[in-house]
Amino acid sequence: MSHLLRKSLSDEVAARLQEKISLGHYKAGDKLPIEPELMKTFGVGRSTIREAIKVLANAGFLNVRQGLGTFVEAEAGSNEPFDKRLKRARMQEVDDVREVLELKIAAKAALNRTEKDLRTIEKHLTRRKKAATEGDLEACVEADVQFHISVAEATKNQILADLYRVISVHLKKGFMRLYKNTDAFKGSQPLHEKLLKAIAAQNTSQASDAAEKIVVYKYSNASKSIL
Repeated sequence: MSHLLRKSLSDEVAARLQEKISLGHYKAGDKLPIEPELMKTFGVGRSTIREAIKVLANAGFLNVRQGLGTFVEAEAGSNEPFDKRLKRARMQEVDDVREVLELKIAAKAALNRTEKDLRTIEKHLTRRKKAATEGDLEACVEADVQFHISVAEATKNQILADLYRVISVHLKKGFMRLYKNTDAFKGSQPLHEKLLKAIAAQNTSQASDAAEKIVVYKYSNASKSIL
């Protein structure tokens, strides 16, 4: 049993139920457990469960059938805003999406970057190095995120850039949880410099390769920074 201590218990229960639906624990057409079971699962009262179900029913995730129970809708989650979905995603899931995005972004940036783009990317890379050297984790994460956003902007594809901005908000929060110091950022600085050089040289394959190595390096070294 997991007791929830968030300010709004009903919202938290709703989020947890929605997550179970998205992960397939409750499939389309399934009937939810009865209220006492849900109360025990989440460690909350009956009114909280009812309010959470009401929230999900209004959002189209659940269908409350009087006298029969509460059922998962066939199209549950299909209209959920992307940003809201990211808030309950695991860091590994976000990183997987990031890896796919960054490879394409790096290649597109190498093709379409301008001299102004290169100056902006380099500016954030310099700030990243300085913050990493000084051990300023928050400033380092911010500079890192801005570096990658500026690379996305260099693609000249506004959809890619906007999508990366949305992802970056959750990456930033994830990095602040995962990393306890700037060691991994110092270690990956040469890879970021390699990415910038590849973009400047308009070498798409080297840019994609550097982007892939950056993603793998950061996530694989996150656990080491926590120890």
